[in-house]
Amino acid sequence: MLAITFNNGEEKYFDVQPYLEIGVFKSLKNNAMFSTAKAEYGTVIWQNGVDFDPDRLYLESKSSELRK
Repeated sequence: MLAITFNNGEEKYFDVQPYLEIGVFKSLKNNAMFSTAKAEYGTVIWQNGVDFDPDRLYLESKSSELRK
């Protein structure tokens, strides 16, 4: 799960779990790799170069109220 604060001030949560069995995202199952996540170029990127489309992060993220 990623906690993200977007440029408009919205704080949301993005569930990475559905992607962990798909191609390059499989590498994020490794906790050490997952913990290298950082905000860069308007998205979240990992040390190994894996990233998500910023629109996907925004559109598929849930607010903390909806996450419960």
